[in-house]
Amino acid sequence: MTIEFFQLLTLIITANGAPVLARLLFGDKLNTAVDLGSVWTDNHPLFGASKTWRGIAAALLATAMLALFLGYSAQIGIQIAAYAIIGDLMSSFIKRRFAMPVSAAAVLLDQVPESLFPALLMMTVFRLHLVSIVWLVIIFTVIDLVVTYFLYRWRLLKRID
Repeated sequence: MTIEFFQLLTLIITANGAPVLARLLFGDKLNTAVDLGSVWTDNHPLFGASKTWRGIAAALLATAMLALFLGYSAQIGIQIAAYAIIGDLMSSFIKRRFAMPVSAAAVLLDQVPESLFPALLMMTVFRLHLVSIVWLVIIFTVIDLVVTYFLYRWRLLKRID
C-alpha cells in the first residue's frame, strides 16, 4: 500500500467524520435537514433528519482543507467529499425505502457507498488499482464500525428520532 492509498483513506474518513464532529460541536444548531422534511411517495422521509446541510458543509470544508495540507488541491478534497456525500445520501435513501429509522445501522450499506464512490472516482488521481480500492473499502468499513460502536457506547452519538 502506497502513501497515496493512506492519503485517500484519510480524506474519505475526514469527509465522513466531519459531519459527526460538527454535530458534536454544534448540537442542534444549524442542523437543517437536506430533504427539508420532505417525504417520498412511500410516505417515508427522503433522507431523514440526520442528513443536514451543516454536515455537508463540514465535509466539504474539512476535506478541502486536509487535501491542501496533504499537497492536493482544494478541488480534489471537495470532489472526494462530494462523492462520499452522494454515497451517504444514497444509503440513507435506500434505508428509508426499507422503512429503517433514521440513524439505524445497516452494516455495509452504511460504509460501502460512501467509501467506494470517492475511491473509484479518485483512483487515477491517487494512482490506485482496483485491488487497492477493495482494500480501502474494507479498511474504511472496519474503522467506521469500530469508531461508530465506541461513539454510541460513550454516548457521543445518539439515535435521531
